[in-house]
Amino acid sequence: MSVETLTLGVLPLGRPTFDVAFAEEMLAGMMDDLKATGHRLVGPKKLLMDAASTEAAMAEIAAAKPDRIVVLQVTFTDAAMMCRIAETFDQPLSIWAVPEPRLGGRLRLNAFCGLNLASHALGLRGRLFSWRYASPHTSGIEALLGETPMVDPLVPEAAQADPATGKALLAALSGKSIARIGAHPDGFDTCGYDSAKLAALTGMTVTGFELSDLFARALAAPEAAARDLKVAVEGHLSGMEEVDQVELDRSLRLKLALDDMKADAGFDAFAIRCWPETFTEYGGAVCGPASMMGEGRVPCACEADVYGAATQLLLQVASDQPVFLVDLVDMDASDDTAVVWHCGQAPISMADPDAVARATIHTNRKMPLLFEFPLKPGPVTFVRLSQARGQQSLMIARGEMLKREMAFTGTSGVVRFDRPAGEMLTRVIDSGLEHHMALAYGDHVAALESFATAAGLPVVHL
Repeated sequence: MSVETLTLGVLPLGRPTFDVAFAEEMLAGMMDDLKATGHRLVGPKKLLMDAASTEAAMAEIAAAKPDRIVVLQVTFTDAAMMCRIAETFDQPLSIWAVPEPRLGGRLRLNAFCGLNLASHALGLRGRLFSWRYASPHTSGIEALLGETPMVDPLVPEAAQADPATGKALLAALSGKSIARIGAHPDGFDTCGYDSAKLAALTGMTVTGFELSDLFARALAAPEAAARDLKVAVEGHLSGMEEVDQVELDRSLRLKLALDDMKADAGFDAFAIRCWPETFTEYGGAVCGPASMMGEGRVPCACEADVYGAATQLLLQVASDQPVFLVDLVDMDASDDTAVVWHCGQAPISMADPDAVARATIHTNRKMPLLFEFPLKPGPVTFVRLSQARGQQSLMIARGEMLKREMAFTGTSGVVRFDRPAGEMLTRVIDSGLEHHMALAYGDHVAALESFATAAGLPVVHL
């Protein structure tokens, strides 16, 4: 490999459900920066929006015998094509994801979440890579193209433990049950699970259902129950009359269906394949119902993330309060903050009391019901029952939710972690952490460490 001029195979990944015009603007800047390095670039100069176009681009690049593969994570994508790229090319692999401004509107790119999914999937496969999370026209691109991968897998640390607390938490989880409704989406290795391993670790059980089971229960729910639920929700949210009323009714019925399933079998949590079928086949979002279930201490994990649901149950027991399963969607070293977000499913008790909680629609799929508000300020704990790099562990972080304007639509909050944001960014990617973490207010690290010791889990402090 020449140290002077390399042949770089460039694969710009994107999805049409995001802000394509903004993504194309970011891509142009990224390509300009790569050209400025003086290296030879091969591959398409446009966004690859699907598997077919990506496979064709990979064949073109392979014929050019590249020295390095550079994946441009311009918008969110799942990790399926990233894994195909890693399988196809033995050459060193680099990933560049771009941040976006926190303007209070939709997540226009959500590229960090794509990088997060990629780091977990590649970690499971033992594939090291170099990476960058930076806007175009900022310094530092040289490190992306260096000889040495920048991922440095984290080593678990010793945990402080109170044996009585740990045993009590483990006992409280044993026997709890999770309903998995539908399969996790392709390319979401973060949501994979082994029910036997989970049972051996926590004593929890998992029962599988088809999405059609949920939809049938929802459609069969009594009209009066749906009307009563709408009245109850109107007491918490403004703007209910501004969303499509047929789709709103469909969404509220999903809450009634989940209640019905819990009444039938006593489930303690749900892991639901929330998209695309709730929109494309059923006609309403499950985000608002997930918020209401979480407030009622029956946590729901989207994307059929069973370990995410189990993590929520763990943190709910440790904190004795509702929990919220979040995506980490931005890290800003200059501001020393991060943004945690989900479409609109945080428990309403987490809303900033000075803000107006509103009913809204899903930013990509354009259907209700989602809850929209900024998270209230205060100390917070994050945790994940993780399977990163193929090993079960407990990943923990602490921070302070700041009183800030809403960063993105849905339910989101600006957090300052105990570690500096730049360091936290590196540790999240190096760890191979799943893209979902459970959040609760307060400091629950000691209790979680005690649980980890009782369960025989190594601890990683992010």
